[in-house]
Amino acid sequence: MAKIQVGRDIMPERVEPALALLKPKPPAGGQWIYEMKWDGYRLAVHAASTGVRIFTRGGHDWTRYFPTIAEAAMDLPADTLILDGEAVVLDEDGCPSFGLLQQDLGGRRATRAAESAILYAFDLLYIDGHDLRDMVLRERRHLLADLLKGETGAIRLSEEIEADGEEILRSACTNGMEGIIAKDSNSRYRSGRTGDWIKIKCTQSESFAVIGYEPSQKVTGSIASLLLAARRGAELVYVGSVGSGFSAKQARDLRKQLDGMRTDKPAAPVKGTKLVFVEPSWVAEVQFNAWTRDRRVRQASFKGLRDAADNAEIYEVE
Repeated sequence: MAKIQVGRDIMPERVEPALALLKPKPPAGGQWIYEMKWDGYRLAVHAASTGVRIFTRGGHDWTRYFPTIAEAAMDLPADTLILDGEAVVLDEDGCPSFGLLQQDLGGRRATRAAESAILYAFDLLYIDGHDLRDMVLRERRHLLADLLKGETGAIRLSEEIEADGEEILRSACTNGMEGIIAKDSNSRYRSGRTGDWIKIKCTQSESFAVIGYEPSQKVTGSIASLLLAARRGAELVYVGSVGSGFSAKQARDLRKQLDGMRTDKPAAPVKGTKLVFVEPSWVAEVQFNAWTRDRRVRQASFKGLRDAADNAEIYEVE
């Protein structure tokens, strides 16, 4: 059992989250522990006697959108705490679905409470007057496991998986998960993308700026595809389009909203006729199989739109 240091620490108002660095394969070494990669919204849950506050990765207060998670946090056996985790909505197969989470929230700009959301907690940063960020991960995990022992409601433990990294990745991909996370069990909690946490994905999934659309020639008032761009330094570069993954209703709704964002000049050079360009203020989460030689996404599928509150990062090309 991990021991908490003597004395009391002031509870932080907010902690910048630790972020995972993308790698093509699991790291080597016995210090790494593995968890599933959850496909949802990163949240920090702050609970105290005055109530619960839930912050997005970008620091926005979204407590009102996750009432069941807030209620579950108040029921945990601690007077004060900060949990780090990912809010997800599970599909009928028990896999997290980013689309279902957005649907539960009422769309890209959250408009209603996500009653079906579950927080998979993977770190404990503060508890009952003790700041745990200088503890190594394996000790923080022991305290977190004790805190969440037996919890099966709106807050659950993101379980550590004991097996070879390659084997865990194969199992995750076979079972429809997005990928896995490897964490250095000897590391302290450090904000930002330090390399202490590593993510390995089953399929490529990135966030791209939406710079326009191709109107549908078959359905009036709908779109055929979204035009995508990545960052290259301070510029945006066109990386192809996505024309699958959204329903007929979504395609009509996207057209209606994008028409209010039209611009004459594209945010990135792109060739084509009958294209409509928009201000690049939306970020689309897109899954794809590979990059083509001319740096276009191949066999892309739309997953959803990231909100600014989630600190959506536009993919950066070399």
